[in-house]
Amino acid sequence: MSDQEPIAVPWEALSPDALRGVVESFVLREGTDYGPLEFSLAQKVAQVTEQLRRGEASLWFDPETESVTLVRNERRRGG
Repeated sequence: MSDQEPIAVPWEALSPDALRGVVESFVLREGTDYGPLEFSLAQKVAQVTEQLRRGEASLWFDPETESVTLVRNERRRGG
C-alpha cells in the first residue's frame, strides 16, 4: 500500500492517442453528467479535452491505484 499523494500530470505530456484514451475512459464512466442534452462520444471527448486546454480540468495519477483520472479544478481546490 502506498502513502503517496496523487501527482498532477500535464495533459500536454501525453501523446494524442494516450490523451484520447484517458479522456474516452473518463467520459464513458457511468454517471458522467453532461446535463439534459445528449452528446456523441466525439463531442464529449472534445468538450473534456477543451476543459483540459482551458485549465478547467486536470489529469492526476494515483500511485496507489496506478490509474489516471480527470478532476475539475474547482473540486480539487475544494470549491
